[in-house]
Amino acid sequence: MVEDFQVRTDLALEARESYEEDDVRIRGVKIEEKKDEEREIYTTIVRIETENGAKAMGKPVGTYITLEAPNLSAADEDYHREISEELAGHLCSLIGDEAKEVLVVGLGNREVTPDALGPDVVGNLQITRHVMKEFGRATFPSGKVRAVSAIVPGVMAQTGMETLEIVQGVTQETRPDLVIVIDALAARSTRRLNRTIQITDTGINPGSGVGNHREGINQEILGIPVIAIGVPTVVDAATIVNDTMENLIEAMDNDENLRQLGTALGTFNRAEKHQMIRELISPSLNTMFVTPKDIDETVKRISYTISESLNLLFSAGF
Repeated sequence: MVEDFQVRTDLALEARESYEEDDVRIRGVKIEEKKDEEREIYTTIVRIETENGAKAMGKPVGTYITLEAPNLSAADEDYHREISEELAGHLCSLIGDEAKEVLVVGLGNREVTPDALGPDVVGNLQITRHVMKEFGRATFPSGKVRAVSAIVPGVMAQTGMETLEIVQGVTQETRPDLVIVIDALAARSTRRLNRTIQITDTGINPGSGVGNHREGINQEILGIPVIAIGVPTVVDAATIVNDTMENLIEAMDNDENLRQLGTALGTFNRAEKHQMIRELISPSLNTMFVTPKDIDETVKRISYTISESLNLLFSAGF
């Protein structure tokens, strides 16, 4: 049934777009859009301010900042530097100056390329906590440098432990002021694959993108602020078929002989089309998640961009 259908997406922006298609306004949800045409960076800020808005969106109350960069997966160092600076600026606005010690958590399985974003980001970070403990902050020219530690907790199949259990243990021992978690996400639209970065101050549920829900990592549980950074690296098979159907309908509308059929299919809303697709495709495809063929190079490139933004944030750059 259509009313039971839920779009598979981790992006608050896409959750909000599903209501815009039906011309529905959600109380307690505010949207702010910024377009930088020159640098080709498009920012959408979704603020969920009430429990009513949170229930409607299926997301916790908080701020969700989405950066869309069409060339994010391209090998352009200057462009990636601009994205790093933009991302660092948004992170700075969420974090402020109070967090002196930061724990970065790279979620995911480094053995599975689409899920290796978090571990790869941690691998490129400038870790400073041990240096500061040994020699003090005077080691660094600027007193604004934060003490940074990091961990890659792996996945339950590798450790036999919930990610939350590992993170809780580390935070209790090291007592950071802030936790930043990085994870791969799932998107509803193929055009956002590896072209979008989402930042939120609500934490994260590891594995939720592929329906493998684990215990959430957030301020309510850890007792300290948690910032989550994510990039959609996979979509499910039904989404790809739906995008193909959208292109087919558009082609039919431009063909005199097929216009009537295209018009009939065009009367279906997004949820109805997704539901029809899920009923038609085989059960094996219904649970399949797909990623681009060049995902290894793309994840490596994007992870470096995110790590550079964090290095800027933790240094005197911001």
